[in-house]
Amino acid sequence: MVTSWREDGGDTCWFETEEDGIHVYWLPVPYSNHMSYVQRIRAFFRFALLAARKAASLQADVVFATSTPLTIALPAVYAARKQRIPMVFEVRDLWPELPIAIGVLRNPFMRRAAQWLERWAYKNSEAVVALSPGMRDGVVGAGYPQERVAVIPNSSDIDFFCGVDTAAVQRFRAERSWLGGRRLLVYTGTFGRINGVGWTVELARYWLDVAPELRILLVGDGQEAGLVRRKAQDAGVLGKNLFIEPPMPKRDMPILLAAADMASSFFIDLPEMRANSANKFFDALAAGKPVLLNYGGWQAELVESAECGYVAWGKPMGLVARELAVRMSDQQWLDEAGKASAKLASSCFDRDVLARQLEFVLDSALKGDGGRASLIASGVYDAACISNHV
Repeated sequence: MVTSWREDGGDTCWFETEEDGIHVYWLPVPYSNHMSYVQRIRAFFRFALLAARKAASLQADVVFATSTPLTIALPAVYAARKQRIPMVFEVRDLWPELPIAIGVLRNPFMRRAAQWLERWAYKNSEAVVALSPGMRDGVVGAGYPQERVAVIPNSSDIDFFCGVDTAAVQRFRAERSWLGGRRLLVYTGTFGRINGVGWTVELARYWLDVAPELRILLVGDGQEAGLVRRKAQDAGVLGKNLFIEPPMPKRDMPILLAAADMASSFFIDLPEMRANSANKFFDALAAGKPVLLNYGGWQAELVESAECGYVAWGKPMGLVARELAVRMSDQQWLDEAGKASAKLASSCFDRDVLARQLEFVLDSALKGDGGRASLIASGVYDAACISNHV
């Protein structure tokens, strides 16, 4: 695996580690959600240049390149051509549609260059893996053959979130005097521009009037962390019914979600975001927690059809606040929605099952039969889940 080390420790040279049996080559490239988009683009291209040389020097049978950003295709294609081996490209976000939609790519030349890079990445791929049906449609819309696109979404690590120590969960709640035995809604993840975490501030403001005992905990960091904090302070909810904590290690996530009564995933309301496949959604399912979404799209349709949570998209906040307050105060609803989440995780998003599908795509690409691999992988997922729930 060739990847980047994002922490800025002053080092600039490659280093190697062994992670769960995977030999990883790390290139220090400082990167964070606090950086400007220009700084991020510079980081992307620096990694692309140096990773191309490294990847080409490592003997391989197939190249698996996972985006974002699209620039990851540069070292991947170079390594694949240099070694004369196939490449499989994974699309984790619709680039450049998203940067264009949020106004980051405004320059017409940069837009055309990004669109060319997108088509070039697909053209050089034996198969493409898309994380959602919407992403698949975006890839096909760019001119790539549909029979070579596999829909393999993010997965739920069910084993990781099962068997959480009850005592640890009780300590988590007891250590927070503002929580105790009150109902808790949790968001964990990036406080970025596209995440729109500030949406929770308005919810908290309504809850002060209609459900003052309910609590919201936001865990994470990012470009808009300070903005969300100031917004909560100005609204008079920070430290009352809305609380913000720094990011937690991944190993503590099962305890956090086990302590919550409901988990959430948020995005700003853009059509381009509705094809997203956010990890936090699948973690909530794995933990067996009801899910709150404030956006539309395939995940919202899954939540509504599986009855495993609440979709706030398209509803006025006053109505959302009241309906959510009723549901979070209803233990039977919480239990049934949580069971539905766990069922959805095991039936559609089990990590082991999806990993085997990805392995099949890679193996078939190696044999020069990427179309067959993609068609089979997409068929397994679509038939088992999308057709049943959407």
